Amino acid sequence: MTEHPALMAVVLDAVDARGLAEFYRQLLGYRYRPGDEPPPGGKPDRQGEDWLVLADREGRPRLAVQPVAELTPADWPAGPTPQQLHLDLAVPDVESLTHWRDAAVGLGATVLDDRTTDPIESLIVFADPAGHPFCILVSPMVRWTPEGDYQE
Repeated sequence: MTEHPALMAVVLDAVDARGLAEFYRQLLGYRYRPGDEPPPGGKPDRQGEDWLVLADREGRPRLAVQPVAELTPADWPAGPTPQQLHLDLAVPDVESLTHWRDAAVGLGATVLDDRTTDPIESLIVFADPAGHPFCILVSPMVRWTPEGDYQE
């Protein structure tokens, strides 16, 4: 028998796959899998019509985006459309949380719930540009290097 399957990437649906991939590429500092980069100006985005993979600094696939014709955005926590899944992104402290809140909003995210001042778990819940919820939270479970990278 072989080892357990390894989680390769989380895949998100989006009407605008390239736009959502760009949002997460910029927010997380990822890069496209070779061949998935945006085409030169004005050329058709054939790969953006199929499947886009984002990789971390070591080249490991982490997040993929696939296009869909329609998508009903989650309206969690207030409405009847559940989140179904969300990403938790960790930062080392509240100062970083504030910085990344501003960065995420600048990239097109919407703040759904800001619990920056929560004494037990400081976090902010967002919707990405396609409506998928994600959280950025302060987590002592992540080990941070002096360069600002994290180790799992």
